[in-house]
Amino acid sequence: MANVRFKKVKDNLERLFDKNLTDMVRGIRNNKDNEGRFIAQVMDEIKVELKQENVAVKANAVTKLCYLQMLSYDISWAAFNIIEVMSSPKFTFKRIGYLAAAQCFHDGTDVMMLTTNMVRKDLNSSNMYDAGVALAGLSCFLTCDLARDLANDIMTLMASTKPYIRKKAILVMYKVFLKYPDALRPAFPRLKEKLEDPDPGVQSAAVNVICELARRNPKNYLSLAPVFFKLMTSSTNNWMLIKIIKLFGALTPLEPRLGKKLIEPLTNLIHSTSAMSLLYECINTVIAVLISVSSGMPSHTASIQLCVQKLRILIEDSDQNLKYLGLLAMSKILKTHPKSVQAHKDLILSCLDDKDESIRLRALDLLYGMVSKKNLMEIVKKLMVHMERAEGTMYRDELLSKIIEICQQNNYQFITNFEWYVSVLVELTRLEGTKHGQLIAGQMLDVAIRVQAIRHFAVSQMATLLENAHVLVGNAQRNSICEVLYAAAWICGEFTEHLLDPQSTLKNMLRSKVTNLPGHIQAVYVQNILKLYSSILVKAEVEGDRQFIKDLTEMLVEKLPAFSQSSNLEVQERACSAIQMMKYVVKLLGKDVPVAEEVQALFAGELNPVAPKAQKKVPVPEGLDLDAWINEVPSSSSEEEEKEEGGANS
Repeated sequence: MANVRFKKVKDNLERLFDKNLTDMVRGIRNNKDNEGRFIAQVMDEIKVELKQENVAVKANAVTKLCYLQMLSYDISWAAFNIIEVMSSPKFTFKRIGYLAAAQCFHDGTDVMMLTTNMVRKDLNSSNMYDAGVALAGLSCFLTCDLARDLANDIMTLMASTKPYIRKKAILVMYKVFLKYPDALRPAFPRLKEKLEDPDPGVQSAAVNVICELARRNPKNYLSLAPVFFKLMTSSTNNWMLIKIIKLFGALTPLEPRLGKKLIEPLTNLIHSTSAMSLLYECINTVIAVLISVSSGMPSHTASIQLCVQKLRILIEDSDQNLKYLGLLAMSKILKTHPKSVQAHKDLILSCLDDKDESIRLRALDLLYGMVSKKNLMEIVKKLMVHMERAEGTMYRDELLSKIIEICQQNNYQFITNFEWYVSVLVELTRLEGTKHGQLIAGQMLDVAIRVQAIRHFAVSQMATLLENAHVLVGNAQRNSICEVLYAAAWICGEFTEHLLDPQSTLKNMLRSKVTNLPGHIQAVYVQNILKLYSSILVKAEVEGDRQFIKDLTEMLVEKLPAFSQSSNLEVQERACSAIQMMKYVVKLLGKDVPVAEEVQALFAGELNPVAPKAQKKVPVPEGLDLDAWINEVPSSSSEEEEKEEGGANS
């Protein structure tokens, strides 16, 4: 007896000089310059402490290890010592051990097999706190083997008389199902019973587990719909209601009759709840329900209007998260009920002034679907004004592309005045630093080619762009807006009959600064200079102005060599061909030979727009096999001979 007392006094004296967690943290803060050296010293002290027989000393050492693990130091080497502390009969030490295990144990921990019987003993302990700490720790380091071996013990705890244990056991069972799916079938009846548990915490835990399982395969949980419906109409726990409503959103597409029954209680919740999170989930589920059962419910306009009105409250809220969620839900309604959302156009437009870029971009996506023939011009005008004062190149580029997307959707379905659209495209060319020059150019070409009635106006606008090309040429290296000159040159060259002053346009295209443009644009310039020349030549020849024709041709002979010096091969080739043609024309003009008709013949024929899928409609002529070889299939022996000859030659 005296020896036991002496040992106890000795242990207490030893502990008196041990450094606890507070001392270690204070030491780390005082040794910021030599933190690594200090922690190495602490690790050595901890290793000595872990060799002590006193569990209190070991628990103190493990506490310090937990802190060091949070500083990213490896403590896996102390796994066996952690298990020793976990097995302590004293709860304060046991809790430290389970905390350390939760932090550092994983599937690859060697000593994990030693924990099975110890954890089972704690699970079956008469002390509910021992069982609770075991369940909490187990949820963090559960392995497939532990799940298989302890599934029945945890399942037994689901029927415990203590709600504290039942709740934890239900939640841990979810982890067991993930690691050991075979446990789900025997455990499911008991899990289903807990949906009607008298304790709200246990009930909420059961709802959470089943809802998480249902996310993977909702069909298997369709039979629980009546129980969940009863919970939804009777529970006052908002978080549990959110889970249930989310589950119903997944179940409704599988059972349309369920959707019809849900509309009334969901609309009641929308009317009554003040919780924004619950309101959002209710609206989301109502939208999903109405989409899935729209054929069987002709009169659901009131529900949609209610959802839109409540979403307006979310969007007007100062909380940025709620505003974003409101816009997100509004976009879902827009797909099926665009007219209901279009009434709130002003609210969506006001979101474009929000400080948060993600909200502005979400509002832009909404505007795309809200456009109609009546409001297109108004929306585009507001977007243009907003773009002028918008900050950040990326956001302005997004605005520009969205304006074009809005206008061109469904083959320009909502555009009633194409002159207005061409004016918008020309105005967009004033935006500096944009990367969407090619997009604007593509739209200019598309509209001019496809809409014949607009060509006269389009050509006049393009001629103006060519006249002011020096502004765009100066920015050629910094942005892509100079790409619009590609479209301008092509349109003016192709539809020269609409030019009021083709000679001025030709001179604008022969300016020296044009050679600073990218090669592919210069190539289009050269080609369309010739088209303009042929058009002017025809008119001058009819008028009999021989001197004008001679002067014009000599001007081209003088200016075109600038293009032949380009580093772009395509430009060089086109320019050289054009120069030789001009020299030949000069030669013919010296002999008083009319050349206008022959020159114009080079560019005769109207280019008509062709639909992308037009080729598929062309019937294949009889007797033509598109899959057949044009030449005889070479034999394998001849191929080998060719390879041998090639090898010999090399």
